[in-house]
Amino acid sequence: IQSSGDIAESYWQYGAAYKADLNDRLSYAFIYEQPFTANTDYADGTGYLAAGSNAEFNSHSVTGLLQYNLPDSGFSVYGGIRVQRVDANVSIQGDPVATSGQLDLDYTAEADQDWGAGYVAGIAYERPEIAMRVSLTYNSKISHSVDTNEQFVGNLFGTPIPPPGRPNEFESKTDFDTPQSINLAFQTGVAPGTLLFGGVRWVDWSDFNLSPLVYSTQIIGAPLLAYEDDVYTYTLGLGRRLTDTWSIAATLGYEKSTGNYFTNLGPTDGQKSIGLAAIYSKDKMKITAGVRYISIGDTETRLSIIEPLASFKNNDAIAFGVKVGYYF
Repeated sequence: IQSSGDIAESYWQYGAAYKADLNDRLSYAFIYEQPFTANTDYADGTGYLAAGSNAEFNSHSVTGLLQYNLPDSGFSVYGGIRVQRVDANVSIQGDPVATSGQLDLDYTAEADQDWGAGYVAGIAYERPEIAMRVSLTYNSKISHSVDTNEQFVGNLFGTPIPPPGRPNEFESKTDFDTPQSINLAFQTGVAPGTLLFGGVRWVDWSDFNLSPLVYSTQIIGAPLLAYEDDVYTYTLGLGRRLTDTWSIAATLGYEKSTGNYFTNLGPTDGQKSIGLAAIYSKDKMKITAGVRYISIGDTETRLSIIEPLASFKNNDAIAFGVKVGYYF
């Protein structure tokens, strides 16, 4: 049994938003975020079957929203357009010693930047006197078609790749969708200075399929990255105001494990998390800083006809975040 070592490099994610009122009924917002990010890196020299493999997926999106407050009801509706840019690269190495000669592979793929567009629509209900707000937001899928360069050489299950006389580099298009999702979020005051909040998020991951042409048809015969089930994520939190300027909050998160096989590029199945945050408010400034501990669900991976390929257990991650808001 060989350990893979730490496969998830540290990385930063950034976001920003601006919101303003046009009049008593209509407001608008612009939001920048990085909705889908992945960074997997297997260290060399561990003896693990995928040592030296790595993958990176980046996305950047800008959303423009309009919100209309229905008169004398507490309800509002909102919607807008999201523009998203993606790019990706992957290198898959197969260690012949660790796989008893079954996998000796050097495969790389570079996906150029591609832009796509989707939409956002939602409805919300608010009662400010009890700090209550409930919102339901739908985010559409966004389709991409990226120019992909694949290069490969090796031996898979005794078969040379590529076969003699065949090229080892291909240019093609890779089509995929970043998934649609639905977010249900709520908050309400439960006592003076105390706020209960949480939500449920559904993501249509079962419709996600990343299959570069040569990898999925001539080398492995399976997607580079795909998921069998959708994902539901649940959060619940409690906030408490300590003074006029300081508040604290605690959150719990849960994502059910599916029990399915995954690939070495994403060997996680469900999670549990706990988070703590401190909030400082002064005049028109609000600063939130928090930390979250994530216990990552155990899973097994597969590669083509090899299943299980590897077992991932007892893994975790820590996330830190800072949010600065200014109101005027």
